[in-house]
Amino acid sequence: MFSDKLGYDPASPDSIEEYAKKLEDNTFIDVIKSKGIEEQAAVQAYANKLRKGGLGILLEEVYFGYKANSKQEADFPKAGVELKTTPYEITKKGELRAGERVVITNISYDGPVEVDFYKSHAWLKMRHILLIYYWRNKLLENRLLYPIKYVRLFTPPEDDLEIIKRDYNYITDLIQQGRAHELSEADTMYLGACTKGANAEKSTVPQFYGDKTPARKRAFCFKNSYITYVLNHYIAGDSSDNSILKDASVLKEKSFEDILTDIVSEYVGKSDKELCEKFGREYNNNKAQWNDLACKMLGIRDEHADEFEKANIKVKTIRVEENNKIVENMSFPPFKFMDLVDEEYDESTLHDYFDETRLFFFVWKRDGDVYRVKGCMLWNMPFHDLDVVVRQEWEQYRRIIRYGVEFTKHIDSKGKISFSNNLPNKSETEIIHVRPHATKAAYRFNNGDEYGNVNRDANVLPNGEYMTTQSFWINNSYILKQIKDLVRD
Repeated sequence: MFSDKLGYDPASPDSIEEYAKKLEDNTFIDVIKSKGIEEQAAVQAYANKLRKGGLGILLEEVYFGYKANSKQEADFPKAGVELKTTPYEITKKGELRAGERVVITNISYDGPVEVDFYKSHAWLKMRHILLIYYWRNKLLENRLLYPIKYVRLFTPPEDDLEIIKRDYNYITDLIQQGRAHELSEADTMYLGACTKGANAEKSTVPQFYGDKTPARKRAFCFKNSYITYVLNHYIAGDSSDNSILKDASVLKEKSFEDILTDIVSEYVGKSDKELCEKFGREYNNNKAQWNDLACKMLGIRDEHADEFEKANIKVKTIRVEENNKIVENMSFPPFKFMDLVDEEYDESTLHDYFDETRLFFFVWKRDGDVYRVKGCMLWNMPFHDLDVVVRQEWEQYRRIIRYGVEFTKHIDSKGKISFSNNLPNKSETEIIHVRPHATKAAYRFNNGDEYGNVNRDANVLPNGEYMTTQSFWINNSYILKQIKDLVRD
């Protein structure tokens, strides 16, 4: 029944959505003023940047007229509608990107998990989600000035739901095995198991299953990549036609990874020259060639396939030489030294990348003057490698950068000056190493000596000196171990 006091029928999803759509193109200040609330009081109550979810609580209490709570039921229980207020940002390229993942419900370690997806609390919370996207314009100091731009009642479409169900089953299976401590967002595609709590130690509790090994608190969530896709293609933008799955019904029988493997298996043994001819592409041996051919085999325009975008899957083409070696290491974006030393590993940029990103390895192997298709695999870094080995190596780099990089000056026979340092090199690590990201070296020392273009190619160390900009790289020897089954002759 329609409520004059509320302005909508709390038992009707359509009525709730119609009322919510009136928020579009209004700021949070506009909402406050429309309800006759004093602005300063609202700022204190809802706009404190330290109050996580404050803007969502504002809409719940001020606009929709119910008290925010942590009950397990949906926010509008009579209608089965869950309210999610979530930010998006606009990139330098003008693209819309979700500002964060959408948390659906906590994963409890106090009792058994529900194995039937359609009986789960996660499904109860996601079957009707009222998505309210606001533009988090970081140029605005007052968060109440953020504009609300998109409002939509959303249910995952059937094609996505098949993958979401597989994600749910993977997560619950691992929990039932007493391995919740090994969960990673990168394990799954659209539905993730994200961490909860400020840091690993404080948010760790015993598991219900197995030997009660402590595990970080987690929640079911829609990944940031999935929520970005929903915004761009289901809500604000046009539908996309860059899908690998031409008939999504096959997901009822096979996993996405099995489907990829089946597609690529038809080309195993084919050379890059043969495939360039088949697909009408110039054979030019530039780096893009093998990536382009991989996409053509999958039937997509480029590496930004719909499924890859939703699942935060990055394509990595790997070429193995005849001696079963990989020439190149795998690089990642450059980092600022001062940012690195301020991070803790569990919340670090590097950890988050591997914890949230899957890589699609498309493997080629040299055969004389051509490379032949060997196969493909979806990969994410195993728990032990990420939580133990990479942690130790990352912390070693951070410790040296924080407390002082030591430089040794070298002058060759032609008078050319170069510098070495005490950061571990690749031969001293198992998985990751640090090396220059800039094409040219640059240094500025506290004694006044300066070499190269410091402003372009270097950044500042904690002691005030400048060093060539660096990035993390995955060791080629480690990558080779991950794909060893594909390259065996």
